[in-house]
Amino acid sequence: MSKPAPIVAELGRPETPEETAARKAASSKAYRSSQTMRSLVAALLATLAVVLVIVFAVPRGEPTTAKVIDVAGIAADVESTMDSPVIVPEVGTFWRVNAAALESGATVVWNVTLAPADEDERGFVRLAQAFDADSSWAPQKLNGIAPTDTVNIGGIEWDVFKPGSANSNQNVSYAIGTQAGDDYVLLYGSRSAASTAELAETLIPQIRALSEAS
Repeated sequence: MSKPAPIVAELGRPETPEETAARKAASSKAYRSSQTMRSLVAALLATLAVVLVIVFAVPRGEPTTAKVIDVAGIAADVESTMDSPVIVPEVGTFWRVNAAALESGATVVWNVTLAPADEDERGFVRLAQAFDADSSWAPQKLNGIAPTDTVNIGGIEWDVFKPGSANSNQNVSYAIGTQAGDDYVLLYGSRSAASTAELAETLIPQIRALSEAS
């Protein structure tokens, strides 16, 4: 004989098959809901743990300082390569060197890019010493701009170039150049005429030395 169904206290009688099925379905639903909530909480905790690891474990430290360019050392290598002296700007406290390199081509050029060391100052000046060149080389660097005037700086006459638009001339708004022996020296950039002239003044002894050595 089959065992009689147990009497449910709340009902005072055995459950009907329909009531048993409904009770089991409700119990399963409650179990699944609890499991879903546990999974959600576990996922949130795991995500929070990953974020905390990223925040606290990744080293931040101080921003790296700009690499100091040994312009004198590079210039010495260029002099050895070209078997000719090159002009080395004295940066002092106002300028910093952003780049220094020898540029090959039909005319070999020693390039040094200078910018103010003070972050509140803007602009740049490039020193270009073109080996075995004259003033006819300068327009190649200035998008075809020819000199429009001359200016005397330190007892030396400099050609003056005034590009019409800095935007169309790689941000170059002013340039001056002079012959230094067999080479042509060009200062060009976005600094004012006065600032460029001050830099040119510091180069006069080296320019004279080049002229006398030729």
